[in-house]
Amino acid sequence: MSTAPAADPRLAPIDVSAAELYTEDRWQEPFAKLRREAPIQFVPDSKFGPYWSVSTYKPIVHIEALPKIFSSSYTYGGISIAFDSDKLLEDEERLPMFIAMDPPQHTAQRRTVAPSFGPSEVAEMKAEVRARTAEVLDSLPIDEPFDWVQRVSIELTTGMLARLFDFPWEERHKLTHWSDIGGDVELIRQPGGMAYRNREMGEMGMAFAQLWQQKIANPGKDLISVMLRSDAMNHMSEQEFIGNLILLIVGGNDTTRNSMSAYAYGLHKYPEERAKLEADPALIPNAVQEIIRWQTPLAHMRRTVEQDTEIEGVKMKKGDKVVLWYVSANRDESVFGEDADVLRVDRENARRHLAFGYGIHRCVGARVAELQLVTLLEEMAKRRLRVDVLEEPERVPACFVHGYKGMKVKLTRY
Repeated sequence: MSTAPAADPRLAPIDVSAAELYTEDRWQEPFAKLRREAPIQFVPDSKFGPYWSVSTYKPIVHIEALPKIFSSSYTYGGISIAFDSDKLLEDEERLPMFIAMDPPQHTAQRRTVAPSFGPSEVAEMKAEVRARTAEVLDSLPIDEPFDWVQRVSIELTTGMLARLFDFPWEERHKLTHWSDIGGDVELIRQPGGMAYRNREMGEMGMAFAQLWQQKIANPGKDLISVMLRSDAMNHMSEQEFIGNLILLIVGGNDTTRNSMSAYAYGLHKYPEERAKLEADPALIPNAVQEIIRWQTPLAHMRRTVEQDTEIEGVKMKKGDKVVLWYVSANRDESVFGEDADVLRVDRENARRHLAFGYGIHRCVGARVAELQLVTLLEEMAKRRLRVDVLEEPERVPACFVHGYKGMKVKLTRY
């Protein structure tokens, strides 16, 4: 592993992987300092080992466009900061999944799943998403406190996951639990955490193996049936099956769930922007992109250097861990302006955000996430409902999933 100096040796290494930065919502200033003084910095020591920290938009896009040099492969530890490049952690089982693969294997498996999230398929979902969103909103109390994360964000996203997999509706809460475990990078480094994660992921695998067998006999349009019909995915090992399930569940759950929560929190934080949106619902599609940018539900993606290389004058060695901080790139002043920390519903270039990734690994389910979010905002506007946040939310204590565990709110009419 490289012991290269920071890009700017005058700036001491800043470990932006520390969980408390996100629990306490104070990650903004460390990243702003890095963007100004050391956009690419080597951090020699962290809970997750040494890593390169990339915090600005341009080099992240550049790195994402070079998958032959910057690998996503699970064999090197995959797509999060959690795992080491060159050795296994205690009880670690490396799980193949197509987001943690390089071409050509990645290409074949992504091509299998992608049509399930195409324009015509998403169009078919619209009526059901709207009916489900209306049902959830109409069940909520007015002028009484409740937890937005539990009653709205989790309920809507878990319901969509259950539909995509044709998972038993009465057991859909398990999908939320498995998503939380699968995306928890802090758990992986805790004593006994990896063994617990393995058990839970094994339980998930058994549940979906039963569903797999059912779909062999009675296939449908769901994702399991799509995998079954694919030459690229119908002979997956147990580890690869579980790995791809984690990908689809975490990807399908956390991005949308935490953007829905950011909608409530962000518009409460910026009431003048909420007023714009309430006055002009035509802003909703752009506001959704801005909310996703402002929140950035997955704070980073990680790559591993395949061969010695140089990026913007910084030399990286084969085997180095490189962490691409989307959460910082989406606040890059050179792209989004000096007010990039502000949620602005009419921001002209909001769609340039990197929250869905960039290049060959861009989120395959982005259209479904956008559909769910646009529908939520439209149905809220139709009912003239406003979310008032009653206290600071409880945030996910980790540097990967950037989200909310709970948020006490009340609804009022405008």
